[in-house]
Amino acid sequence: MPPITFTDEDFKAPNLDHDDPMVISIEIAEYGIGKVLADQGSSVNILYWKTFQRLNLSADLIVPYNEQVVSFLGERVDTRGYLDLCTRIGSRKDGREVRVRFLLVEANTSYNVLLGRPCLNAFEEIVSTLHMAMKFPLDRGTICTIHADQQIARQCYAAGLRITPYNRPRKQHRSEVAMIDLDPRTNTEDQIQPGGVTKEILIGAQPGHVTKIGGALKPDEEELLGAVILENRDLFAWSSTDMPGIHPDVMSHKLAIFKEARSVAQKKRKIGEERRRAVEEEVKKLEGTCFIKEIKYTTWLANVVMVEKANGKWRMCMDFTDLNKTCPKDAYLLSSIDRLVDGASGHNFLSFLDAYSGYNQIPMYGPDRSKTTFITDQANFCYEVMPFGLKNAGATYQRLMDRVFRGQIGRTIVVYVDDMVVKSQTVEDHVRDLKEVFHQVCKYNMCFNPEKCVFGVPTGKFLGFMLTA
Repeated sequence: MPPITFTDEDFKAPNLDHDDPMVISIEIAEYGIGKVLADQGSSVNILYWKTFQRLNLSADLIVPYNEQVVSFLGERVDTRGYLDLCTRIGSRKDGREVRVRFLLVEANTSYNVLLGRPCLNAFEEIVSTLHMAMKFPLDRGTICTIHADQQIARQCYAAGLRITPYNRPRKQHRSEVAMIDLDPRTNTEDQIQPGGVTKEILIGAQPGHVTKIGGALKPDEEELLGAVILENRDLFAWSSTDMPGIHPDVMSHKLAIFKEARSVAQKKRKIGEERRRAVEEEVKKLEGTCFIKEIKYTTWLANVVMVEKANGKWRMCMDFTDLNKTCPKDAYLLSSIDRLVDGASGHNFLSFLDAYSGYNQIPMYGPDRSKTTFITDQANFCYEVMPFGLKNAGATYQRLMDRVFRGQIGRTIVVYVDDMVVKSQTVEDHVRDLKEVFHQVCKYNMCFNPEKCVFGVPTGKFLGFMLTA
């Protein structure tokens, strides 16, 4: 390294008497960025989240990072991950470019980027706060000099005094995680609500094997709809054991975990006696339907989270928080709700369909099953089928629906994840459309939930909107 010296000629600031910070401009991923603080007291390089959002960079570049940054006051700050970006200090002609690792941090600050010791050392920079300048050697043996902008530095300092401290949301205890964070379907019961009078029709061998049909139908209309439903009664599941499931060659849920991610085994947390009994019952039920299996050796472990439903019963979910952090977001887009509602409205006959444990009809990708392991008092189990709570479960289900009803979507049926509405103008058209839908469902081994299906009603709620003719 050639010798680096500072003289009076290196001082370019207009105010001689100062204690101003080193604020410079740099280039990151070929984007010019100002208000960059060179901080010799920082052990990390920080790219603030607000700055990352302004850059036209893909979120797929972000690598999950579960550690926290600790300030000199002892405050612990969560990070959104890290990414490696080409960083240039100096001009294209007289500068230097180095690949720098930045931590993504969300905070209210007047700066866009903070360059800590790792970056300064990578550039072999020598900083003189007195001269408000930094120098580093170039490959050809010459020295590059960067001058701080004293005016911008003082503006940032003054703006920092006026900034309201960043109030991070209060962390929920993992056992109190909101249902919307664990179940991508949110609340299905609120998404579809058939309107009008309905009545039950028997479609199974036992007295309780019924589904609903519109109560305002004429006798001949009811006969036509009832006949097509009875012809396809094998497509209705009365329990989880009645579901054949989607073949893995058609669709399976893959996690696509980042290569750099490390497995996380959560420590077992205590739950109340009532919840513990509910967990035992649910595990027995899932094991009996082959949705889960016992596993003995795994590097991934998640805790069970019991969420109370509106009817007072318990829904068992998994705390896949750590697992979800290591998976990139599936970019498969869901359909526009406004377009779906417009397409479903204005029809005289509507049938609202619901798949029986829809997510559980899709198998997990074989090599990823062990990563869904969860802890119980009896043993550790992993999922054979796609469970609720995984990051991209909704996208996988929508991809399946788009494949199953490729020829019907927009013409006879509208689908949003597991919400399906068959719409027609006449009862004859509705019977024909239902036959098409039943044919596709049979082809892919799907099953409906008869308790939540309603056929031939004139109105109903779909995705928060009331559909009528």
